[in-house]
Amino acid sequence: MASLRRRAEEARWHTASQVLAWLRLHPGGTRAALAQDLQLTSGLATELTGRMRALRLLAETPAPPQGRGRPTTVLTAHPDGPVVLAVELRMADWRHATAGLDGRLHSRGGARHASREPEAVLAEVRKAVENASERYGDRLCAVSLAVAGTTHDGRLAQSATLGWRDVDLTTLTSVPLLLGNDALLAGLAEARTGAAVGAAAALHLMVEVGIGGAFTVDGRPSGGAHGAAGEYGHQPYGDRSLSCPCGARGCWDLDVDGRALARHLGAAEPADPRGYAREILRRADPAARQALDKVAAALGAGIGALVNVHDPDTVTLGGLAAPLRAAAPETFATTYTSGLMAFRRGRPPAVIDAAHGDDGALQGAALLALDHVTSEAALASWSARQP
Repeated sequence: MASLRRRAEEARWHTASQVLAWLRLHPGGTRAALAQDLQLTSGLATELTGRMRALRLLAETPAPPQGRGRPTTVLTAHPDGPVVLAVELRMADWRHATAGLDGRLHSRGGARHASREPEAVLAEVRKAVENASERYGDRLCAVSLAVAGTTHDGRLAQSATLGWRDVDLTTLTSVPLLLGNDALLAGLAEARTGAAVGAAAALHLMVEVGIGGAFTVDGRPSGGAHGAAGEYGHQPYGDRSLSCPCGARGCWDLDVDGRALARHLGAAEPADPRGYAREILRRADPAARQALDKVAAALGAGIGALVNVHDPDTVTLGGLAAPLRAAAPETFATTYTSGLMAFRRGRPPAVIDAAHGDDGALQGAALLALDHVTSEAALASWSARQP
């Protein structure tokens, strides 16, 4: 009987969950637009939003004046509602931000790694979690971590970028912890609220140190059986004479980031490939232009191969992928098109820059946490805790 009552209570929150998902896609939307998009009657929309206001989930504020006419209000996240903490771990640094139910990032922070040892890095992240917990109390409902590696069952199974293997992440927080690969979460962000909104099938690729990505269908990315899907950088699209830190040879990773640029320029492998790539992108000398041309060629050819695999409507480029393409657009276009199967070349999928830019993984981590926080079960639990 208790389980039946619990399921009935959670079912009451299904529409509320849809409202909050709509809010993230339509920040500043009106109640009338909400009712139209979700096919609610005006009365039901008024009743539902009123109940959600009382439970500190929604707020309604006056819309900016637009000449004569009846004043209206817009829906926003309640200022005292649930919040989530999103964290991104990268090779050289880490950063964090909080987000309310509208998914907007604020209260940002982070730092470069003083040490890349797991204990030292995770200790700094744990401090950020503790600070957020002190600030928000029981309003902090989830922590989400985006990391350049493969996560499974609360552990970072492997990160060739960080040099970590089998690291327990569950000690970071006592509130629910969500984990995901950084590129996969960036793809989630583009599919839900970015450049790939509306695409039935979208391929997202992100270059940082190496290249990763996500294939999403109707806004849902696949993490695979063990969270390792989207490790595109470890496909053998590169030079087979090169050995990758992951243990394989010929990985595409090694041909599309700062390590490839350094190799083409005859320089030593950089300690921070991401920062090194940004330096080369700012240069205009012939040697730098030639190195960038080679990397853009490798990027385009690999994307063509992945389009053959996944058949997406749209391809989005995040991180350094967009400026690397822009550095040699003709070379990229040639190798991308030549890598496609012949029947695709008449109407190849558009390759466009990501909307979230450098914030893709952090935004995706926030959305992953909000998926949890706005589930029917979590909303029922939040409701039960309100006075």
